[in-house]
Amino acid sequence: MTLTLGFIGIVTRDMRASLAFYRALGVPIEEGQDSSPHVEAKLDDGVLLAWDTVETIRSFDPTYVPGTGGHRIALAFDKGSPEAVDAAFAALVQAGHTSHVESWDAHWGQRYATLLDPDGNSVDLYAALPAN
Repeated sequence: MTLTLGFIGIVTRDMRASLAFYRALGVPIEEGQDSSPHVEAKLDDGVLLAWDTVETIRSFDPTYVPGTGGHRIALAFDKGSPEAVDAAFAALVQAGHTSHVESWDAHWGQRYATLLDPDGNSVDLYAALPAN
């Protein structure tokens, strides 16, 4: 049996703000869904990235309580080049999104940066560094 990741779900307190962040990141989210209780977008590799409001989750899990004390998930997006990491990070911060760790050259051979989405989830941007 092959295990395939097909769906990543994000629970959000503010659908409009969350979708704005991920659109700015480059996720292809259709317009007109900002007040929807559930939204899905297909990434280039076929994985669905989805959002549900807290109220939607509570409709089938009334005891649901959002996590506290730090991010609940971490997503990492390969931007393809160190320059693209820096450009995307700068554009997102310029657009008012939260910087967490500024771009840096990680000892494991990647350009890396971290932002927080509107719900406090860690969103990493990375790309392989050129070989020396």
